[in-house]
Amino acid sequence: MNSLDVLAIAAHPDDTELCCGGTLAALVNQGKKVGVIDMTRGEMGSRGTPEQRMEEAKNAADIIGLDVRENLGLPDTQINNNPEYRQKIITKIRKYRPHVCLVGAPSDRHPDHGNATTLALDALFYSGLIKIETTDENGNIQEPWRPSHILNFMQDCPFKPDIVFDITDTFHIKQKALRAFETQFDVENHGDEPETYISGKRFFKGIEARARHYGHMIGVTYGEPFKYYNGPMPMGSFQGLFETKPKR
Repeated sequence: MNSLDVLAIAAHPDDTELCCGGTLAALVNQGKKVGVIDMTRGEMGSRGTPEQRMEEAKNAADIIGLDVRENLGLPDTQINNNPEYRQKIITKIRKYRPHVCLVGAPSDRHPDHGNATTLALDALFYSGLIKIETTDENGNIQEPWRPSHILNFMQDCPFKPDIVFDITDTFHIKQKALRAFETQFDVENHGDEPETYISGKRFFKGIEARARHYGHMIGVTYGEPFKYYNGPMPMGSFQGLFETKPKR
């Protein structure tokens, strides 16, 4: 497997579809190599089974066009920042050598989200240390690697974004990928399983409302917000500014 341009790391299957699915789809359409690492199988969720979540994640990955989707199998609701879990993530970072990493919100309504972000950020830093040794699946020593850029995607709790990505042309892909998680989102008949915070149509309509809100902020129809983690954003030219003409 060649290096990825962009790797998103999240606590649960469906987190990336929910928070940055339109961005990932747009990057795929631009010819970028894009992957997702899910930490857990979401087995403690109120709806669906781990097996269903794995199949839903595969279907969503196909809809977006991901080059890679892997699951680390960490225990849901027990995401701790410990050396064992960091090592699992470091191994994947060194395997795929992404230029850009997307991670979750610094803190959020779901405790797993903030815990996963802390774990991912520490692993991303330690992945660049030469004295932390890891091996690939063939037993070969991996070279250190640290991505050039890290962005937090927004989860349930809003923050003031540094970047809003235009997903006007891929919002329909985001919606389709989310509906691939048919046990979780936009569920018409709940059957024997309980209605949850995210399963109803009101929540699904809220996804569009948020995308419209952040799209409005940059003068487009739909947008996804991010915070730039690494401090001031480095620029060597104004090319990106010449590529956009926001109507605001």
